[in-house]
Amino acid sequence: MAWRLFNSRAILGPNLATGSARFSTKSNPYLVKVGIPEFLNGIGNGVESHVAKLEAEIGDFQKLLVTRTLKLKKLGVPCKHRKLILKYTHKYRLGLWRPLAQAIKS
Repeated sequence: MAWRLFNSRAILGPNLATGSARFSTKSNPYLVKVGIPEFLNGIGNGVESHVAKLEAEIGDFQKLLVTRTLKLKKLGVPCKHRKLILKYTHKYRLGLWRPLAQAIKS
């Protein structure tokens, strides 16, 4: 029994065998309020060019999170940008991604 515990620590490492995990103490600066412009600027890759169109037609950020590809297609958003928007809205809903805050220029 002792050999098995020792052996699992050697394979998994000291933190994984005991169940504790390492966490980073760095905190990323997040925006307090995320709207459509901040979200699309966070995605980048030219998607931010559709800010005015999406704000006029969709209006609310929560509606953007549940928007389907056909709605974006009817608004004239190209395929590559639709894929990026849908990919990042899914990640945002799961809590895996948030747009970083813009650095304040002084």
